[in-house]
Amino acid sequence: MRIVVLAGGTSTERDVSISSGLLVSAALREKGHEVVLLDVFTGYEQDILDIDALFKSNYSFTDHAGVGETISDIDEVRERRRDQSNRFIGENVIDICSGADITFLALHGGEGENGKIQAAFDLLGLKYTGSGYLGSALAMNKGLTKSVLVQFGILTPAGMVYHSEEEAMAWKVFPCVVKPCSGGSSVGISIVENASDFASSVKEAFEYGDHEIVIEKYIKGRELSVGLIGGRALPPIEIIPNEGWYDYYTKYQAGAARDVCPARISPSEEADMKRAAETVYKALHLESYARVDFILDENGKPYCLEANTLPGMTPTSLLPQEALVEGVSYADLCEKIIELSLKKYEKK
Repeated sequence: MRIVVLAGGTSTERDVSISSGLLVSAALREKGHEVVLLDVFTGYEQDILDIDALFKSNYSFTDHAGVGETISDIDEVRERRRDQSNRFIGENVIDICSGADITFLALHGGEGENGKIQAAFDLLGLKYTGSGYLGSALAMNKGLTKSVLVQFGILTPAGMVYHSEEEAMAWKVFPCVVKPCSGGSSVGISIVENASDFASSVKEAFEYGDHEIVIEKYIKGRELSVGLIGGRALPPIEIIPNEGWYDYYTKYQAGAARDVCPARISPSEEADMKRAAETVYKALHLESYARVDFILDENGKPYCLEANTLPGMTPTSLLPQEALVEGVSYADLCEKIIELSLKKYEKK
């Protein structure tokens, strides 16, 4: 099979995406597929385009993988682009994806995960992995996600959406969590203990928040996540940071957290969490695969925090660890995601 793995982009999760893309590409090549790894933003900046040759040579735009302790400099990425345009989709990307059987979206955050690239591919008749534009848009916007969860009776921390720093000052409940409305990898998120630190946290969230942020009640408890393959929940995994909480650094620096899968929770707690994850998957119109994050409070109640339509596939990512517990290797997981994604198009 000919597969394009699309990674990179201009979101705050660019480095995470590239790390995922490199691993997915290597795994699919080991399975015998012809794989081209492209940066969705810079594209293929060569004057001569031979698509057949790119697939036969298993072209990759980079062989460097690594997620630093801080997010990458997106302005520097923009400056390196040959045509210096602001288009999200780079040179020759569409033509190369048109030559593939399917495009594996290894994108994270921003336009790669908010439904825009999915909608563009739908209009162009290009097949891709993961959820469609509707599910992607709903899950990316934490305010919309919270509204849907409430409608479906899913337990979630009480919260509000705010559109300005001044408006957000109406919030008076502490401790609380302040986070951008759209985004991932915990970028721009703060746990605020009291009013003295509140204003600075709101300001930081708006720097990443696309003109809106979510503030919600802080729920004390254990951090867990449930991956889903084809709508079926995998064994929950617990994330135990060495210190603090599960922030950007802890997510992607090896050894910064201990992951326990299956999580050491009671059978009833596991059943409740799996059931909630599967309900979230359906409620948000998710497809193929996803991951749903929870806080299990001191009374054993699972509070849903958010859903991820393109879960990370890095060396420290949670979904591959959960799949492995069920005997599904990383490479087999990548092929399963492709298999489930292609079935979407059979139905259509």
